[in-house]
Amino acid sequence: MSNLHQHYTNEQTGISYTLVGDYYLPDLILPKSNHYAIGRFGRMRLNYLKNHRKALYVNLLTSGKLDAHLREIDETANDRMEIISKQMAECEGVTEQLKAENQMLWVKKMNGIHSRVVEIIRDELIYD
Repeated sequence: MSNLHQHYTNEQTGISYTLVGDYYLPDLILPKSNHYAIGRFGRMRLNYLKNHRKALYVNLLTSGKLDAHLREIDETANDRMEIISKQMAECEGVTEQLKAENQMLWVKKMNGIHSRVVEIIRDELIYD
């Protein structure tokens, strides 16, 4: 064991290894990325990928693109949520005037709109 080198680089792959105990372990470093707190839709997408699209999940994870993918899904979903909610509220007559006159009816209608929009986003972005 005294003739083992502390560091070793495979010439074919270019991967360097460090001796830890009796084993050479690869010196792998994740690429630096900006931290983004993944929101509700990003977490839903992550859960879906882990449970139903394992190959895609592993590919995104090992290539370092998972965080960017989840961030894009989360931002897109939040933008769509806002746009579709406004459009549906306008079509159904849910206005600030209704909010001032009958707040409970306004809350009921907005909760219904919110639920429908979440279903649309799940179908279009999360579970594709």
